[in-house]
Amino acid sequence: MRQRQLLLSIAIAALSAAPLTAQPRDTATANAASATAPGADDTAAASAEEDAQPKRGSVTIDGKRIGYTVTPGTLTIRNDAGEAVASMFYVAYVADRPAGAPPRPVTFTFNGGPGSSSMWLHMGSFGPVRVDTPNDTAHAPPPYPIVENHQSILDRTDLVFIDAIGTGLSRPIGKAKGADFWGVDQDIDAFARGILRYLALYDRWDSPKFLLGESYGTLRAAGLVHTLQSRGAQMSGVILLSSILNYGVRQPGFDRIFVTYVPSYAAAAWYHKRLADRPAALEPFLTEVREWARGPYLAALAKGDDLSDAERAAIARQMSAYTGLSEKFLLSVDLRVDLARFRKELLRDQRRTIGRLDTRFLGIDVDAGGDSPEFDAADAAISGPYIGALNKYLFGTLGYKTKLSYRPNFYSGIAGTWDQKHKAPDGRTMALAATSIDLGTAMRINPYLKVLSLNGYYDTATPFFGAEYDLKHMQIDPALRGNITYRYYESGHMIYIEPGSLTALKRDLDQWYDAAVRR
Repeated sequence: MRQRQLLLSIAIAALSAAPLTAQPRDTATANAASATAPGADDTAAASAEEDAQPKRGSVTIDGKRIGYTVTPGTLTIRNDAGEAVASMFYVAYVADRPAGAPPRPVTFTFNGGPGSSSMWLHMGSFGPVRVDTPNDTAHAPPPYPIVENHQSILDRTDLVFIDAIGTGLSRPIGKAKGADFWGVDQDIDAFARGILRYLALYDRWDSPKFLLGESYGTLRAAGLVHTLQSRGAQMSGVILLSSILNYGVRQPGFDRIFVTYVPSYAAAAWYHKRLADRPAALEPFLTEVREWARGPYLAALAKGDDLSDAERAAIARQMSAYTGLSEKFLLSVDLRVDLARFRKELLRDQRRTIGRLDTRFLGIDVDAGGDSPEFDAADAAISGPYIGALNKYLFGTLGYKTKLSYRPNFYSGIAGTWDQKHKAPDGRTMALAATSIDLGTAMRINPYLKVLSLNGYYDTATPFFGAEYDLKHMQIDPALRGNITYRYYESGHMIYIEPGSLTALKRDLDQWYDAAVRR
């Protein structure tokens, strides 16, 4: 999930994270990265006629040259009455398959926002090309190199990158409006119709089918897998990259979110060397922090006003040792550290802030005495290279022809309009979505369904401890728990921008796909 900003509801505000790409962006950066709000001509140019403009390419992975067809194109989404309501843009990479070989797996992948295109995953992660960005610093001005991605997973699965309606080159058409698609369930329905159309158009019904979502895309994927299976598309697996699956626990007035953040705060303090007694490695240090957070810390918060002064002081002392924040500061905020406050406070004495998407990145504010950062240093560092590279690659290298402008995101269009309600599989409606319930249901119905949870230690937009909490509260049978695999990396929200983590991702994904695909 971008991978960004939750301006959409109280839950989102509490998260400060809507990236949902999970949203992870600060408002100023999101507005700067958004394409200019299009007029009527931009929408009218979208057509109900499906489009495909294939090209040939090749990539070397693990020393083997793989030929593929890359197809930018559109899928026409129709409502139950058969009326065309949206044109959904995708870029598909299909590797060459020898005659008589079994059907290759196909993975449908997307970012989140809500309001983000699939640009981030498309240009940075697992496809055969990627933009070469810095590890943890701001990027120099253009040009931005687009390189062959030797860490691509195209050797394991075909890839289809899909843009949500209103983002990228996906648009409502006919009588439909953008708002018809801007909600948890409306969005899931649109993606389900788009994917089912792709399966029919390209005869992929017999392929092992996977979903890969980042940030808010994980919330989408968890609900989408159940929806697709209920419509007849048997799924093989779901990959959750930087997860947010439950908005209910993030509402103001509840303490769970503060518990969720503590291990991520500890990781950031470790990285920036703010710990008085700094361990040599992140693990098992973070395991110790996890246990303290869900044990003594959670119990202390649960006492509320009944917490004694001595208990309060003891919690502040230990929390200071784990997070690098002063005991005085922790007591002043009643032991509950808002994410923005942490990002401003950790390096205040150095007049620096840390990123939200990735706490390794540093920012400089005009007002060093404020209580929150003026921008997300991580988002600001990578947005320019990705936007530039996407346009260069799609319209230059691939030569895709369209009258539309590519929207990296469309927060300006959906802010304040996104419908957070969700109808759970049992028919009950939640005011704030928790699609982990849908994922648990999908796993019970399909005991072969595999789930891979990928998490960056330095991601505070969608903290890894929150992903663990959501997945471990699906109440699935012990016999199914082995279907969930957890992997962690010393990177942030966009795990793949860190070279070592990208290599580790490739290794972990190869192993997971090999186990998830029935031979």
